[in-house]
Amino acid sequence: MSLAPVFETAREEGRAAFIAYYPAGYPTLDDSVDAINAIVDAGADIVEVGLPYSDPMMDGPTIQAAADIALADGFRTRHLFEVISRVTEHGGNCVTMTYWNPVLQYGPERFAEDLKNAGGHGVIIPDLIPEEAGRWLAAAEEHGIETIFLVAPSSTAERLDRTAKAASGFVYASSHMGVTGAQVSVDSAAGDLVARTREVTDTPVAVGLGVSTGAQAAEIAQFADGVIVGSALIKAAGESREQLVDLAKELAAGVRRDS
Repeated sequence: MSLAPVFETAREEGRAAFIAYYPAGYPTLDDSVDAINAIVDAGADIVEVGLPYSDPMMDGPTIQAAADIALADGFRTRHLFEVISRVTEHGGNCVTMTYWNPVLQYGPERFAEDLKNAGGHGVIIPDLIPEEAGRWLAAAEEHGIETIFLVAPSSTAERLDRTAKAASGFVYASSHMGVTGAQVSVDSAAGDLVARTREVTDTPVAVGLGVSTGAQAAEIAQFADGVIVGSALIKAAGESREQLVDLAKELAAGVRRDS
């Protein structure tokens, strides 16, 4: 199961892919499925389905608060695969974003198998680096799951080369240092990071952390293969379904601007 066709389609249409992040189980399991399906219908090419976790290292306050609500409602790791299965049946292309500890506790081999059976394409594990990912990568390869690694503006040339070459599906380029959360403007380091990454890999490069408007999506789409949006969508969902759909449509239009 590969994400390559998604990026190929976007490339043929002269645009970047719109990649949305939304936590499974927020505010309830059924509500999260409905919200993600609405995002897919609004034009998201890929959805990062977040696994709520009590001790995140990369998540800003918006995602942390959503995860706390999901966990308080009784969300468990097994529910992640139900959400992904239901979104996949609806027509969405899903990957999951999680931390290593929940995967390790669940069992990497079992996690990869259940993700495959649910229809998931890949996984993002921010706190797992290629040198320490042997067990996961073996399980992922066995079940055809792509592993999306992260690079940052601070990545050395050696680190970037090693990480980008180990990634499959796409490379997640963090637009700035720090945790997730909507930003007022696009960090100038994002374009440089994408260029550096493309020097060492042909794998698509998607930019995330801080994107919140269609205008920002359009700006990033000029130099990246994908635009990742999370916190802004969660905030919109907290206001109303209408605001969530409107923002998703705005972002989907943004990656298509000037295409």
